[in-house]
Order: sequence, then C-alpha cells, then structure tokens
Amino acid sequence: MTTITDIANALGITPSTVSRALAGNPRVKEETRVAVEKMAKLLGYERNVVAANLRKGQSHIVGIVVPRIHREFFSNVIGGAESILNQAGYNVLICQTLESMDAEIKALKTLKNYRVAGVLLSHSIDAHNGNHVRDILGDTPLIQFDRVFPDLPGAKIVGANCEGAFQATMHLIQAGYKRIGTLAGFMSSQAYIERLAGYRLALERAGVPFDPDIVYEKAIVRETGYQAALKAIEAGCDALFSAGAFSALGAIDALKEKGLRIPEDFGIVGTSNEGFTALMSPTLSTLNQHPFEMGEATARAFLEGRADTQVIPMELIIRQSSNKQQ
Repeated sequence: MTTITDIANALGITPSTVSRALAGNPRVKEETRVAVEKMAKLLGYERNVVAANLRKGQSHIVGIVVPRIHREFFSNVIGGAESILNQAGYNVLICQTLESMDAEIKALKTLKNYRVAGVLLSHSIDAHNGNHVRDILGDTPLIQFDRVFPDLPGAKIVGANCEGAFQATMHLIQAGYKRIGTLAGFMSSQAYIERLAGYRLALERAGVPFDPDIVYEKAIVRETGYQAALKAIEAGCDALFSAGAFSALGAIDALKEKGLRIPEDFGIVGTSNEGFTALMSPTLSTLNQHPFEMGEATARAFLEGRADTQVIPMELIIRQSSNKQQ
C-alpha cells in the first residue's frame, strides 16, 4: 500500500508537506499541491480514513447497527437513513448483529474505534438492557430505532406498536373470528411488549377474555411461527395476530399442512409488510411500519441533535389471509 512517505520520496519533499497538500492546506503552494495529487494518483495512494479519524477524534461516518440486514424492514430503514445522511455529507458504516448480544457489543466497539460521528441502533433480541451501550459508546451520540431501551439517552424513533396491534386484532374480531391467539415475540423487547399490550387491549374492548395459554412468545422466525401455530390449532384458535412477518409465514405453513382454509377456517394478520407478504398465496394481511420513513426520521434526529421520542404510525393492510368478505 502506497504511503505519504512514498509520495514524498518520489517528489523529494517532506511527508508533512505531502500531508498538508492532500488536505488542501492553503500554506502549500498550488504547484506543489498539483504535483502531490498527480503523484498520489500515479502511485495509487488511498487515504487512510481510520487514521485520519483517529487524528481528528471524529469522522463524517455514522454507524448503523441492525439485527438482520436481509430483512426488508431493516434494509428500508437503512435506505431511508442513508438518503438523509448522504445529503448532509455523511457516509454510513453498517453492522448486523444476527440477534446476538456479543455481536452487538463487537459492532459498537468497532464503531467507537472508528470515531464515528454517531450511532443509529436497533438492538438484538439477545440484549436485555442497555448497560453495554453506555459502557462502550460513552459520549458518542446515540439514536435508537424500532427496538429501543427507554432509559438510554438520545432520541428514540419507534413504531406505533400498541396502536397497530390493537388495530390488527380488532380487525380479526370484527371479521368474526372467536378465539384469537398471538405470536408474541420476545418480552425482553419493548416493541413486542407494546404489541402484546395492543392485542390485549383489543380483546378487552371487545369483551373477549384474555387467555395467556394462547400467547406464544419467542415466535419471530418461520420455524417458531410454524411450531406455535400447531399449538394454537390444538388450543382451538381460529385466528392469530403475529407480531412479525416471518412467524406469520410459518403459521400459514402449519395451517396448510393441517388442511385449514385461509381465511374461511382460520385468519391471520402479520407485522412488517415484508415484500413476500403480497406475493404469497394467500396474500398476508399485515401492518406496514413505514420503515423508510423511520430511517429518515432516525437520521434527522441525529442531525438535529434531538433527544425526544418520535412515533411512526402503522398502517393495516387487509389482504386475503384475514378477509372473509372475499
């Protein structure tokens, strides 16, 4: 790798002069600056961004940490955030944790070492509190989104989880389903706690007794959704509100395996409006969380230095899986 010293030796000048020329320092003569830039290009010099950040103590890089990049929800959040940050002159460094607390800690340490200007973070499901974030980031600006810990400093951009779950469950009740269970996710996450609260509130408003035996926790992927749906069928459920999209997909696998007609025999509403939900058969009713807008809001909160909580509304999209009218 070509260094500043290599350029200096080729031109017969000092490395400090080369450094100043590459940085656009006005103390360097124009002809020297041009010569340095030409030689740098000729030798294939690439600026060491990390070293420069360490010298300055900060960078124009913002770290984004998500549980899973391939989930359409998180990729759209990243897209929304990047669109705002790029306009403001920032680049992004993306890390995924794959739902691992250890990977989240490693990602945060890496971003801190890079002296990033800020961190946009959605916690892994394995994280039960934010103590590790305080210990690692210190005074680095933090903006949390989707999965947040309320006691951590900085802005929090969240979905209207309780309201969305209420709307989805009430839709199932009004469609005529009688025994509605829920694929509830992990109760270590505030987002899933709020979705369960919205489900319970809808039952209460409709005068339907809450039954904890048909609340299936930790069902957020296809496999666990499938297993939970089998239990729900045995428990006499005729509908499910799923706090995720992939768990709802697994539930539909189970319903088809058992020969149940959707939505005639069994209704289901998911969350997250992943792309496949409009393409599968039957198409899946879902809550749209507006992830691109959430990403934009998260980036703006960082740029504006805010410390408040902003709630992004959810939108119920009724498709075949819960529409008995069809």
